[in-house]
Amino acid sequence: MSRSLRDRAAKDLSDSEAAKELKALAQEIVEHDEAYHRNDAPTISDAEYDALRARNAAIEQRFPKLVRADSPSRKVGAATAGGFKKVKHGVAMLSLDNLFSDEDVRDFDARIRRFLKLNETEPVELTAEPKIDGLSFSARYDHGRLTVAATRGDGAEGEDITANIRTIKGLPDFLMGDAPKTIEIRGEVYMTKSDFLAMNEAYAKTGSKIFANPRNAAAGSLRQLDPKITAERPLKLFAYASGLVEGMDWATHWDFLKQLKAWGFPVNPDAKLCKTLDQTLAAYRQLETRRAALDYDIDGIVYKVNRIDWQKRLGFVSRAPRWAAAHKFPAQQAETVVEKIDIQVGRTGALTPVAFLTPVNVGGVIVSRATLHNQDEIERKDIREGDTVVIQRAGDVIPQVVEVKTEKRKRGAAKFVFPNHCPVCGSKAHREEDEAVLRCTGGLFCKAQAVERLHHFASRDAFDIEGMGEKNVEAFFTDGLIKTPADLFTLEARDKKSLTPLSAKEGWGALSAKNLFEAINNRRTISLERFIYALGIRLIGQAKARLLAQHYGSFKEWRKAMVAAAKGNDEVRNQLQGIESFGDSVTDELVAFFGEAQNMAAVDDLFAQMDKVEDFVQADVSGSKIAGLVVVFTGNLIAITRNEAKAKALSLGAKVAGSVSKNTDLVVAGPGAGSKLKEAEALGVKVIDEDEFLKLIAG
Repeated sequence: MSRSLRDRAAKDLSDSEAAKELKALAQEIVEHDEAYHRNDAPTISDAEYDALRARNAAIEQRFPKLVRADSPSRKVGAATAGGFKKVKHGVAMLSLDNLFSDEDVRDFDARIRRFLKLNETEPVELTAEPKIDGLSFSARYDHGRLTVAATRGDGAEGEDITANIRTIKGLPDFLMGDAPKTIEIRGEVYMTKSDFLAMNEAYAKTGSKIFANPRNAAAGSLRQLDPKITAERPLKLFAYASGLVEGMDWATHWDFLKQLKAWGFPVNPDAKLCKTLDQTLAAYRQLETRRAALDYDIDGIVYKVNRIDWQKRLGFVSRAPRWAAAHKFPAQQAETVVEKIDIQVGRTGALTPVAFLTPVNVGGVIVSRATLHNQDEIERKDIREGDTVVIQRAGDVIPQVVEVKTEKRKRGAAKFVFPNHCPVCGSKAHREEDEAVLRCTGGLFCKAQAVERLHHFASRDAFDIEGMGEKNVEAFFTDGLIKTPADLFTLEARDKKSLTPLSAKEGWGALSAKNLFEAINNRRTISLERFIYALGIRLIGQAKARLLAQHYGSFKEWRKAMVAAAKGNDEVRNQLQGIESFGDSVTDELVAFFGEAQNMAAVDDLFAQMDKVEDFVQADVSGSKIAGLVVVFTGNLIAITRNEAKAKALSLGAKVAGSVSKNTDLVVAGPGAGSKLKEAEALGVKVIDEDEFLKLIAG
């Protein structure tokens, strides 16, 4: 993507320029999502990532007809760790959309009003709660007794941390007084700044490893396999939300916070109930001025619609609730020196420049590297080795360079020359016309790509194989022990016949080898969505892998469809493009992947090693009359909005498509329906109006 184009305001773009940038943004954001959620190793800062999403949203708002089916507006995910049992959440734990300005907050308020069809005078109360920089948890209570607790994980499934979280003062084992049959209490585990400093000082004296920041310390402490270690760490928590609730309800979120206090949960004392938008913005200003004085880290303030009935109506998009958002604080900055610029090669072959910096303290965190994003970014800012630069971070990730202090540049400092060949394998680096990055053309021949793909396959959100971290994956690849995913599952059998078994290698003992083989064998049963995601197909993140699993149901049906699409079957291709949020780019990547014989062989070899690839299991939708139906919405809806109708259909087990085909079961048509209605009538697809749809889903 041309940097000069990226710098222009959305309103100044032509239709063709906007379409070109939206395509580039879709690809770029998906790659950053995968880097963050797959490897816990993001290559850009929170602020830079948020800026990409904000840019995408601004263009979509200016050019609504150009909004892509694969728009990067629907995703959530954080990795789960090996060594813990998995726990499925009763209600998904999603992320929050971000707000960065007063205008964004006003737009948030306006979106709520539009969705609920409220007039401008109708009051919309919001709660405003500090956004704690810690580790999210969900604790389930059955009949008032704590039964299980888990991390957020990938939003649907987290790590079982029950034994660990019981050691934290403030989390009750029993709910005193009236308690619902079942309730999931959500909150954040954190460590205060003073406790963090004291703990690090004590560790430094004994030569133990010290933590980088309170957030890392809290997350690492809660994820200890030995609860005794967790008990020794000074952890605290705040409760602020619920998940699944059976047998009790509240009229407002503020009432729920009061109930949390009554049950004995710590609730943030700085939470406020705001009756007007002015009060909401005032709460943000007050907390921003007090941020540095707080003894715990916060990176913003979370707004939630107070009325629970409105929350239920607003519902969710795939990655976030519509009724809540996070108003982020400005990024923190510091000045340092670029000692070296290095090029790193990712799983998809992307060449990403990274600046290695003279270590500097930025908001309490020692930073030693920053992303330079791509070739255009380096050229636009003219970043050179030896330059003094201003860097900023807005969250616990790698920061970005925001400014070069050219007045401090040393005489003779040479411009950085971006390589035109892969620094790992030497293959030519190619840049597509509408892409912002150069990519290595070496494919699996390139060690960096092969190792990254295998690391992705074994990573937490994919097959989650404990012991197959980046270091071991690279070592096994270098030694020729694994080249494809299926090789992992034949490793034990081959090792038994080896003259130099794994247990005889440096760093491996009999027990560690045994544990590795057990971890691999424990993953011979896998869900279809994880299987698909683990293949590392470009643009197929967790959300799209789940949509594919939901649409096709089984591995057999999915594989059959993918082969047909790769062979040019237009009907199957149209079905793919009809899946909600899919479009040309995603479909092209799937077709390209399955069009390669070696990829098909890798998929089939892997499947042959599985005991079972589990069919997609839809949430309990017993009694739903639209479960399993392919539904298309067209025209205007009156009683509810189109988004609300889609969300309801999905929750009842339907498959929502964006286009009509002979596989469509039902078209819901409102006033103003156009070509989709005509296509439905031509194909003989059943068409109903909004009233009939509402009666249908009401049972």
